[in-house]
Amino acid sequence: MKKIGVFTSGGDAPGMNAALRAVVRGCIYYGIEVYGIRYGYKGMIEGDIIPLNSHSVSNIIQRAGTVLKSARCQEFREPEGRKKAYDNLKKFGIDALIAIGGDGTFTGAKIFYEEYSIPVIGIPGTIDNDIYGTDKTIGFDTAVNTALSAVDNIRDTADSHDRVFFIEVMGRDSGYIAIQSGIGGGAEMVMVPETKTTINEVIEALQKGWSRSKTSSIVVIAEGDEEGNAFEISEKVKAKVKDLKDIRVTILGHVQRGGTPTAQDRILASRLGLSAVEGLRDGKTGVMVGVINDEVTFTSFGDSITKQKPLNKDLIRMVEILSI
Repeated sequence: MKKIGVFTSGGDAPGMNAALRAVVRGCIYYGIEVYGIRYGYKGMIEGDIIPLNSHSVSNIIQRAGTVLKSARCQEFREPEGRKKAYDNLKKFGIDALIAIGGDGTFTGAKIFYEEYSIPVIGIPGTIDNDIYGTDKTIGFDTAVNTALSAVDNIRDTADSHDRVFFIEVMGRDSGYIAIQSGIGGGAEMVMVPETKTTINEVIEALQKGWSRSKTSSIVVIAEGDEEGNAFEISEKVKAKVKDLKDIRVTILGHVQRGGTPTAQDRILASRLGLSAVEGLRDGKTGVMVGVINDEVTFTSFGDSITKQKPLNKDLIRMVEILSI
């Protein structure tokens, strides 16, 4: 193995640059040439591939987003597009790939590996923390802290005006950000896709607080909750409670994807980046590198894509108990 290509794909996550830095410098340490593929699979098809060296990744460990850029690529879903991508890799003499992203990125990598047998290892980079095969994904810790800071700030104004706030965080299929920012922010209720929470249960939790003379309440909602988004849920609650206190809705949105990565995300990303390089050198391929119980592990793309990462139900129980 003489040349490795690395790319970021899908949604950006704080810490992706730290992972890229570790890949590049790991390759240099082991005497492997490394190439950056800009704009993910799109750049692979268009030949937007550049050589990287140690200086290329200087002063990026603290930066959010991805210096290699990211893009969606419909063309890569077609055999013709993947053939163009493979031809470009061969043109540059690239022997193996490291893909930094989420399940969509890994799905493309899995198909590409099966078609062309080019060795590939994935690094989980997504704020949702919804990838099976690792305790935490790159960007999750930063996103939680960003959301938690917002919850704390909103709590201040909620207390000042005796208001109920419905705060929506990212998590279309996963409630990890919601549950951790909710517990950390002392929310009265957290709503996540993994657990069904009815509108009546939300109302009951709020009324219990009011009966104990609580003057403000926070409900944290993952965007993929089955009852709807934060606006829809707030309207459902209003329709059932006539004497409801003043209600406000806040959508945190893409602010959760930005921000300086935390120390935890930088360290995790660095560890996974170097482990991906070493995994390829050891002959591993068609797998994702992760950390479980503080040990580096490798999980097949098939499992990381199809198996659901369970949410710790004990955290849900904690919300109810600690909101008393």
